[in-house]
Amino acid sequence: MVNMDTELHTRRVVRPTERIVTGRLVRLMEGYAREVRVGQPVLVTVLTAAGVVGLLLRVLRALLSSGGGGAKRSFKDLKKGPEFLVTPVRVRDAADRLVEVELHGHLPQSALHPGDHVQLTLRPQRDADLPPRIERIVNLTTGQLLTPRTATLWSHLGPALLLQALFGVVLVLGVAACSALT
Repeated sequence: MVNMDTELHTRRVVRPTERIVTGRLVRLMEGYAREVRVGQPVLVTVLTAAGVVGLLLRVLRALLSSGGGGAKRSFKDLKKGPEFLVTPVRVRDAADRLVEVELHGHLPQSALHPGDHVQLTLRPQRDADLPPRIERIVNLTTGQLLTPRTATLWSHLGPALLLQALFGVVLVLGVAACSALT
């Protein structure tokens, strides 16, 4: 009779607790999309401040009777938030443990290959059920320093809307300061 427990030795995947993990890249798993949450208070504040300038621009356009105006994104579209790529990564660390971490964003395809010796700087995620995410990768095999970039709330809103909101805040503060002085 064969004892199955002693002959089958499978290694468990663990989640690292260290901030820096050094080891060999085992596998880049299939990636999937995850959405950045957009907080409604932040979105309402930005849209209200931008709306002040938008209203002023509409009045000026009507007075000058010039057409134009860019395409406006709806509140629903802005609330949805941007999506970014999440790629689960498996690394065999110096203690010969198989550790799982997440890579958020994109890297060039030639940047990482199975078998590469890597040093990962990790950051825990807000959700404790998720493995830590990679903040920075040093590919010791090729000597590359890699920093994955993801979409953020500010890149999702866009520079035009943020600039308009900034002008709106300045305008409201200017009117408030003038009314306080008189």
